[in-house]
Amino acid sequence: MGQRKKSPEFEKEFDIQSYLSWCAKLVDKALNKYLPTANTKPATLHQAMRYSVFAGGKRIRPALCIAASLACGGDVSAAIPLACAVECIHTYSLIHDDLPAMDNDDFRRGKPTNHKVFGEAIAILAGDALLARAFEIASSCDFWPRYPHNVIIRELAVASGSKELVAGQTVDIQSEGKSISIDELKFIHEKKTSALLCCAVRLGGMSAQCTELQLKALTKFGHNVGLAFQVIDDILDVTQTSDKLGKTAGKDIQSKKATYPALLGLDKSKQIAKQLTARAFKALEPFKEKGKPLHALAQFLLDRTY
Repeated sequence: MGQRKKSPEFEKEFDIQSYLSWCAKLVDKALNKYLPTANTKPATLHQAMRYSVFAGGKRIRPALCIAASLACGGDVSAAIPLACAVECIHTYSLIHDDLPAMDNDDFRRGKPTNHKVFGEAIAILAGDALLARAFEIASSCDFWPRYPHNVIIRELAVASGSKELVAGQTVDIQSEGKSISIDELKFIHEKKTSALLCCAVRLGGMSAQCTELQLKALTKFGHNVGLAFQVIDDILDVTQTSDKLGKTAGKDIQSKKATYPALLGLDKSKQIAKQLTARAFKALEPFKEKGKPLHALAQFLLDRTY
C-alpha cells in the first residue's frame, strides 16, 4: 500500500472512538480503491457490491486486524489489504444472511437490504463477487517469510468455509424452531461469528510477522471476543429498538432462533459476555501497552448498545 500509515498516539486513556474513526477512514479509502467503480460493466453488480460495503458499517473486523498488527509492532500498511479482505467476506455474509431464504430481513445498518434495492439475483451475485474479491485483495498483500501467501489465503478460506462461517450459518438455519443444547448454540456462535473475528485478529498478527506465542495469544483473544460479540448481539436483539440497531429488532424471536437469552435468560447471558471478555483481556497480557487498542476494542464491544 506504499507509504507507512502512522498510528494514533496511545495515551493513558485510550480513545476508542478516535481509533475506530481512524481505522474506518484508512479502510474505506483502501476499499474504494480495491473495489471496481460503480460504472464498471456490469454496473448494476458493482453498484450492489459498493452499496453494501459502504452502507455505514463500524469496520470492527478491520479495526481488530489493525489493532493486532499494532500489538505485534507491525506496519499498519501491511495489515490494510487483509483488513479489507475480511470486511469483504463479512459484507458478503450479511448480504446473503438478509435474503428471504435465510434471515429474510428488510433493513441492515438502517438502510434497505441489498436484495430490497437490487433484487435477490443481483444480491446473491454481489455477495459471490465480494467473496471472490476478498481473495484477490488478500493476494496483493506483502510477502512475509513466516507467513507467505499460501498461509494467508488458507487462513481466509478456512474461516469462511464449510467448517467455520458457513457451518455456523447452516446449523443456525437448521436449528430454527428447535430445542438445542447450550453446546450446540456455542457451536453456532463460534462458527458463524467468532471464526471470522478471530481470523481478522490472526491475520493482523501475521502481517506483523508475529511469533508463534503471539499468534496463540491473539487466537485466544479473538475466539473469546468473537463469542462475546455474538452473545451481546443476541441480547441487543431483545433489548433494543429497530431504529437503534439499524436492523429489525426481535428478529431472533420471530424466527424462533436459538439464542443465549432464549436458553439462559438476559442476566446469565450478560454474565457470560463479561466472562468471555475477561478471558480476552487475560490473553492480551503478553502484549502489555501495545495491546491497548485490542483491550479497548473488547471493552467497546462488550459495552455497545447497537
